[in-house]
Amino acid sequence: MERLTDLVARHDAIGVRDWLDDRPPHEIADELARLEPVGAGWAFRLLDKDRALSAFEELDPVDQQELLGGLRDDAAVALVERMDPDDRARMLGEAPAKVATRMLAGLSSGEQAMTATLLGYPDGSVGREMSPETVAVPVQATVTEALAVVRRKGADAETVYTLPVTDAGRTVLGTVSLRELVLARPQARVADLVDTGVPRVQATDPAEYAARLMGEANLLALLVVDSEDRLLGLLTIDDAVEILEEADTEDAARQSGATPWSGHYMYVRVTKLARTRALWLAVLLLAAVLTVNVLQLFEDSLEQVTALALFIPLLVGTGGNAGAQAASAAVRAIAVGEVRLADLPAVVWRELRVGLLLGALLGGLGLVVASVLVGVQIAGVVAVTLVAICGWAATVGATMPLLARRLGIDPAVVSAPLVTTLVDATGLLIYFSVARLLLGV
Repeated sequence: MERLTDLVARHDAIGVRDWLDDRPPHEIADELARLEPVGAGWAFRLLDKDRALSAFEELDPVDQQELLGGLRDDAAVALVERMDPDDRARMLGEAPAKVATRMLAGLSSGEQAMTATLLGYPDGSVGREMSPETVAVPVQATVTEALAVVRRKGADAETVYTLPVTDAGRTVLGTVSLRELVLARPQARVADLVDTGVPRVQATDPAEYAARLMGEANLLALLVVDSEDRLLGLLTIDDAVEILEEADTEDAARQSGATPWSGHYMYVRVTKLARTRALWLAVLLLAAVLTVNVLQLFEDSLEQVTALALFIPLLVGTGGNAGAQAASAAVRAIAVGEVRLADLPAVVWRELRVGLLLGALLGGLGLVVASVLVGVQIAGVVAVTLVAICGWAATVGATMPLLARRLGIDPAVVSAPLVTTLVDATGLLIYFSVARLLLGV
């Protein structure tokens, strides 16, 4: 079957309609993101309103903004009006100020107020991502009365599967699931069914923390409250998945030595991709000067025993890889809450032992290979250096992300390339120090 891009290029309206009718919203969104704004807008207008909204909400905010640019102002405002408040706030929060102001001004007073409230929370907080449209049931109600509340208000809520239970002052007491209400006796009281032990977060808490908490507690929705435990909204599982996907994408970019970026990879401008990578490459280039300085420092040793130069790539490569492995493991452990700053001594001791064990294994292999190539003396230097470098690299790689967190820096910023570059320079110091000790050069 033809691709949507080909059908749009030919302005085949019938073919585009047939293609759109046979695809779920997430596939439509992926193809729309591959089109230029004008072509995407033309194809988008061929969708019926409900499917258009579903596909639009599947797009990333940057792609949503580009698609809106291909629509008339009245059509764009009507589409934004029908979005869920949290999805709308996410998009407008990343839009240029002029665009956000124009879109907000065109909304109805109720939708405008909800969106403005969400945008008032700090960027990156769960308040920006929560859905304020919830169905709360009174704790004193019977099951019959609670189900009547769900029927009356449920159509306007993003989810009714997890229902907050509140008292008369809207203070959250816990949750009850729709399943429990449906299966309970009609005259049973909500107070007897409420789960008071469910976790909750405040609206100013980090969104990533809230999303990971949902995964740990196996929740479909997470209560979001204010400082006095009054209900503000719910973070739903679909939003939590998007938050974690975005966080993991940012971490992957930083760990590879690049600035995070948004948009479809296949259609983002080449200059933008280069810009996201240029700064870190420049920083790493300057950091690599340390390696050059170390080589200059031990230039005399290299002149006396030229065979030492043969193993420099092997040693710095092994050390860099060991450090990158440890750094990646530490960043992941910090992200999922398995490691805290208080665990630093334990992490150092653990990674030192792991590094030494790996170094011993690699050192034994290096001793055999180097003995065949250059003799036992140089082979001994290589073997001892591998043990020391692997122990040092693993320790540094695991420690730097924790120290970055202590300084308020995203641990992923201490990326694997940065750790690798640092270990390259210090690994050479270890190598030539061992050579001086064992060979006297």
